[in-house]
Amino acid sequence: MDQDFNKNKEPESVVRRDFLKKGVLATAAFMIIPRHVMGRGFVAPSDRLLIASIGVGGKGRSDVASFEKSGLANVAFLCDVDTRRAADSVKALPKAKFYKDWREMLDKEHKNFDAVSVSTPDHNHAIQTFSAMQLGKHVYVQKPMAHDIYEAHMMTQAAARYKVVTQMGNQGSSNDGTRILKEWHDADLIGDVHTVYAWTDRPVWPQGIPWSTAKTEIPKELDWDLWLGTAPNKNYVDKLVPFNWRGWWDYGTGALGDMGCHLMEAPFSVLNLKYAKDVQCSVGSVYVDEFKRGYFPESCPPSSHVVLTFPKTDKTKGDIKMHWMDGGIQPERPEELGANEIFGDGGNGTLFIGTKGKMICDTYSENPRLLPLSRNENLKIAEKYPRVKDGASGHQKQWIEGCIAGYGKKELSSPFEIAGPLTEALLMANLAVRGYDLHKEYLGEDVYPGRSVKLLWDNEAKKVTNIDDVNQFVKRNYREGWKNLSF
Repeated sequence: MDQDFNKNKEPESVVRRDFLKKGVLATAAFMIIPRHVMGRGFVAPSDRLLIASIGVGGKGRSDVASFEKSGLANVAFLCDVDTRRAADSVKALPKAKFYKDWREMLDKEHKNFDAVSVSTPDHNHAIQTFSAMQLGKHVYVQKPMAHDIYEAHMMTQAAARYKVVTQMGNQGSSNDGTRILKEWHDADLIGDVHTVYAWTDRPVWPQGIPWSTAKTEIPKELDWDLWLGTAPNKNYVDKLVPFNWRGWWDYGTGALGDMGCHLMEAPFSVLNLKYAKDVQCSVGSVYVDEFKRGYFPESCPPSSHVVLTFPKTDKTKGDIKMHWMDGGIQPERPEELGANEIFGDGGNGTLFIGTKGKMICDTYSENPRLLPLSRNENLKIAEKYPRVKDGASGHQKQWIEGCIAGYGKKELSSPFEIAGPLTEALLMANLAVRGYDLHKEYLGEDVYPGRSVKLLWDNEAKKVTNIDDVNQFVKRNYREGWKNLSF
């Protein structure tokens, strides 16, 4: 693997060699002056942040709507590879100029906006976000912020290097729940936390299946090559777009990538977790015949149980074990929970186990409570951490306010300095999950070196030290024509 995590080269565009040289629209007029044109901290005549949005259907559509609803921003440019998915946003914002190719939009319009939002499949998050940061643009990117560990690390470094305001779209980090849990922990209500469980009923898309060999016509509205982006060149598969890509390693990061940023955020915040030191897992099996286990390494498994070990922090007295469970697997119900009391929110939840007690919350850190529930009666703990106005619904607006204030001027819920280590942790969990299906032949026998072992992690070198085969998933190589992230 390339050991270029910490090289200090001069910035170079990852999009096109002449990305900053053309100045295509240097003299073009625009109805609203971008804030950056007038210098950092300058309040433009419109007092609005100008945003270029990449991926404007589905979750991207709701992000665009939230930006506009804030009253502090205008989405000036829309970009999507699928005009079917983009239709609602285009209709809602008829004055916004539309592009299919995000590279063309950044190339031609970079002088006409201040910030970029990214809501595309996981495999293209990093290159789109990194390219925007290299242009000095603030960025809002959907979770997970990256597809692999190398990307997440580089993006975290880039945010600091280019001094841009960043936010990952795990909106629950702006809810009151995380702050309440922190206040309870700081007040020593549950003692020293040593074990955390996070679980989800996802995936709610197919996993543990073979790749389709059926020939399917590409919809005329979809630019399949642009959708693939950095991923390997493959034929179009029906129903992969717009949602089921999550279950395929070339594009998605499984249930961990989808829900991990929501369910593991509270433990990271409460316990000040950073980087795990080891990981182990077990995964669900799919049998295709009697005693014949299916082997589908391109697809995420139907379920998994991962255990990450985090070293002691300033909020704990020792190491912390973080259990992740997906596919409907749940931990044992706490004894303090009544027989008819719902565990988590039914399908998802996060449980903290301390030396003096337990606390739990639902998805997005909502509905925090101590166990047994009787402990919540007449509970009064002083409010210590500032709340975000409107909670999760104010997550996008908080980022916009940060952009307007300028780099380092406003505290955000999920800037890359926080979101980066969180993302790396869940992607490290995926190292174990992907490693489970690694297959080799040795002396005529099938060997799976990643099974029934613990992966030991060297965070400085960004590699597994005891099973080298797994390191191929730390940094993937982009397909020809797409340049890997570098400074």
